[in-house]
Amino acid sequence: MGFLRENILTMATLMGVVAGISLGLSLKSLDDGIWTARQAYYVGYPGKIFLNMLKCLIIPLIVPSLIASIGQLDLRVSGKIGSRAVLYYMTTTFIAVTLGIILTITIRPGFANSEEVIEKTESSKGTTTDTLLDLFTNCFPPNLVQATMQQYKTLIVDPGNEVIEDSSTGATIDPLNKETWKMTGSWNNSTNILGLVIFSVATGVAISLSGEEGKPLLSFFKSVSHVMMKVTNWVVHLAPVGVAFLIAGEILQMKSVIAELTKLAWYLFTVILGISIQGFVLLPLIYGLVTKNWPFRFIGKMGPALATAFGTASSSATLPVTINSLEEGNKVDPRISRFVLPIGATINMDGTALYEAVAAIFIAQMTGMNPSLGQIIIISITATAASIGAAGIPHAGLVTLVMVLETVGLPSEAVSIIMSVDWLVDRVRTAVNVLGDAFGAAIVAHLSKDELEKLNMTMRKMITK
Repeated sequence: MGFLRENILTMATLMGVVAGISLGLSLKSLDDGIWTARQAYYVGYPGKIFLNMLKCLIIPLIVPSLIASIGQLDLRVSGKIGSRAVLYYMTTTFIAVTLGIILTITIRPGFANSEEVIEKTESSKGTTTDTLLDLFTNCFPPNLVQATMQQYKTLIVDPGNEVIEDSSTGATIDPLNKETWKMTGSWNNSTNILGLVIFSVATGVAISLSGEEGKPLLSFFKSVSHVMMKVTNWVVHLAPVGVAFLIAGEILQMKSVIAELTKLAWYLFTVILGISIQGFVLLPLIYGLVTKNWPFRFIGKMGPALATAFGTASSSATLPVTINSLEEGNKVDPRISRFVLPIGATINMDGTALYEAVAAIFIAQMTGMNPSLGQIIIISITATAASIGAAGIPHAGLVTLVMVLETVGLPSEAVSIIMSVDWLVDRVRTAVNVLGDAFGAAIVAHLSKDELEKLNMTMRKMITK
């Protein structure tokens, strides 16, 4: 009974995933199996409401939590915690990319789909350089209110088919060289999590340096963080129902589930095998070696977060559930989880990095190109950078994959081939992204326990005085 009481939410959420798949397939089997977009929307509507609730909590939970976590830590301690977290993120991302490349070169899934037709799609908006610069631009938003709703993206203006002269600079604009095209910018409707994280870190550091004068503001953010965790706990308990309807609605929007899965079977096998090895073999192994604890119980306690990640396909939307599962289930110090997880949800994308490496080499094999060692190295570096720049929203990996393809001279239109199964791959890689963030927070908490204990002793001495 004790086990059931402790794990009832995990089990209910996993049952919600199974129920969602069963409901979607059952409804799909009725009559001719064709559902209109409106009908699928109605089925998925309860899930959409759940997703909106989670998204609503991102900013009021993450910003105060991050500021409070850093503000109450000694700067030397927070510096060590941050360094350990970034080292873990970079190491696991590199491992993920390397694993993806090895599996794709070994299994060679692209040669089984060499007859696939590449559909012509709209050309990429921006160059690789623009994409990387946009990542840094979004670190420093000009308006915090705008950052809660929009991200900046550089666009390039297609000059047509003829070489023309830029009237303002006199430079030649070559249709074949995107580096010469005119640039403009736009604001996309997506929360700039990276910019808010940078601002929150800076504010937390400023509070820590302010001493007594900063304590009233620190108390305010701690209070807001505490209240938002209460609200998060309420929403988390809706996960079984929300996840079930999200998955059912997604299945109904597919033309043919079996046809789409069998068409790219080898690609699906390769990428899901890689993501599974990364998430359920390598990451638990690192966790076990560092903490000297068995990882299975830890993974079990993360069940609600993993199921929510699979249902929503959004690591950012799952963040409130991840924090709740880590603190309530695995008893990780809130000062660590609320410091490390928001950063991890922004820059730690193991599943996405592996997926982009696999997809790029798969497309290269499919188009008859055998990537050289130099191109493979470029793919690994670009996939790592792209995974960091990928927003924690559904299908963001497809956007950054275009950058990886263009870097090694592959047709960006080839993305259309894997779009039909991206709904499934996106959910699996998001779950592994979330699990990687959770393992990272637990490992950093273990490595930082001595510093945290000293900090606790110092605070107790100050209170007794």
